[in-house]
Amino acid sequence: MTVTETTSRPEISTAPDALPLTITAAAAALRAGTLTSVELTRAVLARADKLDGKLGTYLTRMDATALEAAATADAELAAGTDKGVLHGIPLGVKDIIATDGAGTTAQSLIMDPAFGEMGDAPVVARLRSAGGVLVGKATTMEYAIGEPDPSKGFPTPRNPFDPAYWTGGSSSGTGNGVAAGLFLGGLGTDTGGSVRLPAAWCGISGLKQTFGRVPKYGCVPLGYTYDHIGPMTRSARDCAHLLAVLAGHDDRDATSVDVPVDDYVGALTGDLSGLRIGVDLSMLDLPVTDPDLAALARAAVRVLADAGATLVEVTLPYYAELTTATMSGFLAEAFMYHRGDMRERWTDYGKPTRKAVGQGALVTGADYAQIQRVRRVGVRAMAELMTEVDLIVNPATLVFAPRLDGMNFFENEVGAICTPYWNALGLPAISIPMGSSPIGLPAGLQLAGRPFDEATVLRAADAFQLRTTHHLTESEFVKETLA
Repeated sequence: MTVTETTSRPEISTAPDALPLTITAAAAALRAGTLTSVELTRAVLARADKLDGKLGTYLTRMDATALEAAATADAELAAGTDKGVLHGIPLGVKDIIATDGAGTTAQSLIMDPAFGEMGDAPVVARLRSAGGVLVGKATTMEYAIGEPDPSKGFPTPRNPFDPAYWTGGSSSGTGNGVAAGLFLGGLGTDTGGSVRLPAAWCGISGLKQTFGRVPKYGCVPLGYTYDHIGPMTRSARDCAHLLAVLAGHDDRDATSVDVPVDDYVGALTGDLSGLRIGVDLSMLDLPVTDPDLAALARAAVRVLADAGATLVEVTLPYYAELTTATMSGFLAEAFMYHRGDMRERWTDYGKPTRKAVGQGALVTGADYAQIQRVRRVGVRAMAELMTEVDLIVNPATLVFAPRLDGMNFFENEVGAICTPYWNALGLPAISIPMGSSPIGLPAGLQLAGRPFDEATVLRAADAFQLRTTHHLTESEFVKETLA
């Protein structure tokens, strides 16, 4: 495969080292001969030397093997072997996904080291086969749930726009790593919003694909029937490139679905003419909603109309019930997975994890059966709604990122998160930047679509980004630290 696409968008950083901001721009530079993979990899590792201690991005760095992979990529490209857009691109992996050459801790004292001996998870193997350069394992919340807990000795991931604020979780290090330019793309996981929440609060693009589209074998489970692995990048176009590599059936994953993989990049026409987008902004009227965020969301929807979409006012069916079905259902599944270790090693878990997963013990068998019934009813209702519209738009969150000092996410902010609804349904949903608060904290717009129609979701997100520059906004904190 030869990369022929170019970009006219301003996708080069204004930070002192002037690196490409996107995978698309870096791939073009590699093929134009203005940049090598080794130069790019050295540059992002040098950034990590200055920023990681302040942002808490990495649990494990893979400098030596990354530079070897970059040198191999340069030699292959010079010899005419082009594996695609990811060839030679530095990438990060959330540390609950098995990766050969780097341990998998799940940011927990509990995790069995033997898990890391299984070799690459399918998604990691696919990134390597595409020529991706893996630079490290990124921080998370313990077992992908809860909130930061410095008492166990792991790094606290911080917001790249202001380290006094949280990234969102649980794909926290992947989120702030992409936003700060420590790698150009990466893998996150999403059970109730753990790709889209840090994407929204770190000002990047993050996609939760359809349940079963991307294999999860080799990923530490949180909620078996809610978990997804998804791409996190600066742009929706970059997400399309990553998804094209990640998608596809794998027999080792019982939830993996064998359906054709679409041409995600080819779907990015920049034009939304004829597309019907259902709009539900009713949650913007809730008392919890930040009025500055509400104004950003309403302005963002107008951009979709400017791109040619027909806007249709809709009401999301069973919104409260399906949100509850996710937040209660995955806790029950998480408790099932952790019950033995919690019984034997209660204090080795962090307090936020104990508090969250322990609630799963309160979900009865009857509750869990009702949760699954509500999900089936919701799937049917959404399928009916999707005969009237092609996509649905709503905000990813109703508030901006909270401060880390004194934060209590499960008491205060969790009710202002609009992502769990889509996990109950298993539908594809992306968060893309839609602007910032008066103090510069990003916010995310959420687009969701029909089962296995990631192409249309990405098409709309890319069309939005062709008309805005929110996804290219750089952190002044990052630039000042690098100066």
